[in-house]
Amino acid sequence: MAARIVTVAFEGVEARRVDVEVQLTSGEQHFILVGLGDKAVAESRERVRAAFTGIGLALPGRRIVANLAPADLPKTGSHYDLPIALAVMAAMGVVPPDALADWAAIGELSLDGRIVQVAGALPASVAAGGMGLGLICPEASGPEAAWAGETRVLAAPSLIALVNHFRGTQLLSAPRPGPMRAAERQPDLREVKGQENAKRALEIAAAGGHNLAFVGPPGSGKSMMAARLPGLLPPLTPAELLETSMVHSVAGLIAKGELTPARPFRNPHHSASMAALTGGGLKAKPGEVSLAHNGVLFLDELPEFSAQALDSLRQPLETGEVIVARANAHVRYPARFQLVAAMNPCRCGLGGPGRGACGRAPRCQSDYQGRISGPLMDRIDLQVEVPPVTAADLALPPPAEGTAEAAARVAEARAVQIARTASGGDGAQPLNAQPLNARADGDWLETICGLDDPARALLTRAAEQGGLTARGWTRTLRLARTIADLEGAERVRRVHVAEALIYRRVAPGTVVGASVAAI
Repeated sequence: MAARIVTVAFEGVEARRVDVEVQLTSGEQHFILVGLGDKAVAESRERVRAAFTGIGLALPGRRIVANLAPADLPKTGSHYDLPIALAVMAAMGVVPPDALADWAAIGELSLDGRIVQVAGALPASVAAGGMGLGLICPEASGPEAAWAGETRVLAAPSLIALVNHFRGTQLLSAPRPGPMRAAERQPDLREVKGQENAKRALEIAAAGGHNLAFVGPPGSGKSMMAARLPGLLPPLTPAELLETSMVHSVAGLIAKGELTPARPFRNPHHSASMAALTGGGLKAKPGEVSLAHNGVLFLDELPEFSAQALDSLRQPLETGEVIVARANAHVRYPARFQLVAAMNPCRCGLGGPGRGACGRAPRCQSDYQGRISGPLMDRIDLQVEVPPVTAADLALPPPAEGTAEAAARVAEARAVQIARTASGGDGAQPLNAQPLNARADGDWLETICGLDDPARALLTRAAEQGGLTARGWTRTLRLARTIADLEGAERVRRVHVAEALIYRRVAPGTVVGASVAAI
């Protein structure tokens, strides 16, 4: 007797088809599992054997061969328990032989026959629907799998429930998608006193999706302002929600099938390793850059991160994805995030001139900020000096404008960018163009900027005198386009380029915009 059912193997957020084939042959009773599985897969034999005993079912006294095909595809995880058990029961005749033809399955088995929740239900459901199949999954994973839309989902609490369903004695109802959890209340910009320049930079970063770094002494409000960035960002679009949720599903971060339209905000500690940031480990799990996909990655105390961890961010910042290469895995994860960093000017936190200044400045400052490589800093569009908050600032009443007003301007600027990308603009738009200015490139960037002669002359002279790299030139153009969008200007003018240049730093303590006034 032989039986077959489909399951999946996860490669990043992609779920690849795996056929579970079971054959009962004559010979001494033995359960053989083949197909390049890891330790968790090899242990499936014992969990299946114990689960059968738990429901009062004995394995046949014959040779059982279970094959996970294709055999050269590595398989990891415990979600192969359920498809193996179902294929064995079909081969034994416990369920009708043709009952599994239109289904894929994932799930871990407990020793008493219950089906335990596993990670990856959403991408597995999407993949099953793409193959024209339904998905059998644990009852606890049903609300998450139901978010896939048209895919039929059968969420069962136990093996007994599945047997009864396929025999027609106790039908299982289709699960409903989990709740859409409302976004948590975000802290308000109205609570930040002073720091008008930093608030302006925060609004520009939100409007165009630009990377941002705050540099200032302790207590100046760097982390406070970074925490208010999510409140300025619009909710996830349906496509972004699906992309983000699939990453979180693979990481096992979706509880009770709850999704949220709020953009992710990840804030790892500075002791995080390179694998923690970009992904990896024994099973090549997604890292913080992927968990922040379509959201914000906040790195506080930026120079305290290891140099290796920081430089690993350079590729995802450019490409919007990260490739985790290991000896037994080559996995691709999406990583289109907005980087926000905060750092002190030097190790003692003071730095610069004035009262309480560091006694070892400027060397202390250059040594400390020198821990961050030039190529990484070149990828940060806005690099803002945040001065200490004065007593006069603290004595002022709360600002008249807060998060709501700034978020409205951000939404208007983003709507302009989306409409411009949708229109195509003289055919210069690449096929895969992203709507936000932070991702514009090549001829498309030149087209949407439309620099006049004074603006181009200013940018050229600033590049010559301030040492802008080619990447810095491109990012300055993107930044100027966003500033113009916030103003409602159709073309990028000299004043927009001048403001964009103010935010470009070429070395610790040096700002390209410092020479703008002299140009």
